[in-house]
Amino acid sequence: MRPTAARPRTTVRPTAFVALCAAAPLLLTACGGGSGGDPDTLKVSFKQSTDNSVKVMDTYLADIKKQFEKANPGKKVELVPIKAPDAEYYTKLQQMLRSPRTAPDLVYEDTFLINSDIISGYLKPLDPYLAGWKDWDRFIDTAKAAAKGEDGKTYGVPDGTDTRGLWFSKDIFAKAGLPANWQPRTWGDVLDAARTVKEKVPGVIPLNVYTGKPVGEAATMQTFEMLLYGTGDGTSDPLYDKTTKKWLTAGQGFRDALTFVETVYQEKLGPDVADALDPNVGTRVRGEWLPQGKLAIALDGSWLPQDWLEGSGHEWPEWSKELGLAAMPTQHGQAPGKVSMSGGWTWAIPAKAANPDLAFEFVKTMQTKANAQKWYVANSGIAVREDVAADPAYTAAQPGIRFFTDLVEHTHYRPAYPAYPKVSTAVQEAMEGVTTGDLSVEEAARGYDEALRDAADGRVTSR
Repeated sequence: MRPTAARPRTTVRPTAFVALCAAAPLLLTACGGGSGGDPDTLKVSFKQSTDNSVKVMDTYLADIKKQFEKANPGKKVELVPIKAPDAEYYTKLQQMLRSPRTAPDLVYEDTFLINSDIISGYLKPLDPYLAGWKDWDRFIDTAKAAAKGEDGKTYGVPDGTDTRGLWFSKDIFAKAGLPANWQPRTWGDVLDAARTVKEKVPGVIPLNVYTGKPVGEAATMQTFEMLLYGTGDGTSDPLYDKTTKKWLTAGQGFRDALTFVETVYQEKLGPDVADALDPNVGTRVRGEWLPQGKLAIALDGSWLPQDWLEGSGHEWPEWSKELGLAAMPTQHGQAPGKVSMSGGWTWAIPAKAANPDLAFEFVKTMQTKANAQKWYVANSGIAVREDVAADPAYTAAQPGIRFFTDLVEHTHYRPAYPAYPKVSTAVQEAMEGVTTGDLSVEEAARGYDEALRDAADGRVTSR
């Protein structure tokens, strides 16, 4: 459920679904929202996987619904899934939030979109509820910060975080003569491994890195920022200057990150460009390419095993034996040597929700220690509750949890300010240009700078 993510394309061309809803307000209730003024019915909207066989969120919420209705006689929970890729989910959700006729009582919000929706007035501050909820003290500060607006108020309760690294096929590596305990030190090591696979194991995809507008934030966060944040010393933000509160134009690190993406696709180390620009390429990575031994290396997230657990639809019990894990290195191996990005999702209450009090009671049910731990394990997420993170039953629940939890030490968070969604789109456009070969790295960087000035309303500074 990640960015994709995981994890807001207000610039994405609306689907027919959105266009219909926007053009016919009286039909909006059919588009999936609105409590209809019924104080006894709670409507919960969430992102449903586009892969029909993956029901992790559906199964979890069905269990919470059962618990909640049992504990609150007379109250009913109606689950309102939005089945769409990330970019379309954000667009549809924002359409729903605009009107009390369509606004659910509780929504699943990506942390990178939350500030944009706060500025738009779509979300309700939760501070009065949080002040009286003792479990809030159990949440780690970085997770709390991800759900805060620029006004200092909190607008969402995080349900976990994530980190990112390199997944690799031990079988393909063995055929290529690469080590089973592969731990690259530089970007060059990653590219060289992909080149070796291409040469010695024909017929498989050497390396997948997400790219372009169709995959949305997965391209920006899981590829570009994983590269960009590894070009500096690991302490400064290469996208946004917090001192001047201005966005930064493309510098050398930005160009180097684009060059890496260009290299992958121009040397044909990645999937076919048409496949790379498929909005559902993430589903193919998790459900087909990795399990079927068609992909050697994937730069991807900690949540992948959720698709391989029993009952997921893509059961792959052997994954922990067949896949290796490695941290994404910094560009030249410079300190701290590793890089990761973290995001996550939150549960938020729309400003126009009919039953906000009931919605927060549902959140409290979801976020008991037992239910939170159940979700982290089912979703292959990283705990944001200190008591769960310290529980040996959590760290031992699934292979890989300890590896990805340890990456938190080296992780970065996006500058998720209101302009970020548009900035992210500008990054994706630059990536897509070098992926298809339509733009050189220099042309893509200049195009980014131009788009950035519009996206940030002129709040830009040159390096």
